[in-house]
Amino acid sequence: MSDKTPKPTPSPSTTRKAERLQHELLVAYRTVGSFITDFAVNISRGGIFINTREPASVGTIVRLIISLPDAAFPFDLTGRVIRVQPYDPQSDQMSGMGIEFMDVDDEKRARLERFVDRLRAELPEDKPVKK
Repeated sequence: MSDKTPKPTPSPSTTRKAERLQHELLVAYRTVGSFITDFAVNISRGGIFINTREPASVGTIVRLIISLPDAAFPFDLTGRVIRVQPYDPQSDQMSGMGIEFMDVDDEKRARLERFVDRLRAELPEDKPVKK
């Protein structure tokens, strides 16, 4: 007797290229025709999730201006919206958009890595994340 149960589709959390850390960070971004400031709620070396009730469409290219706490000046990146979570007052999921960084040069990558590594070191090890 063989098991013909379909295998579950991997969730986005198991297919991520880089581990994301929960951290609130003010981010300004520009899309065609708008300039907006919102809070990013998690960040990784490869992308960021911005909490917004009006996310851009998947595939939209955005220019991000990010101020990291350890940096004297903000730096800008280009990203592409790869995931959207629409606003739903009935849901406990946070609305917003996942953005993958596109133009990370060596200096920006090093700054992001230092920031993410510092956050990882400061977070308690076995503390469960509430959903």
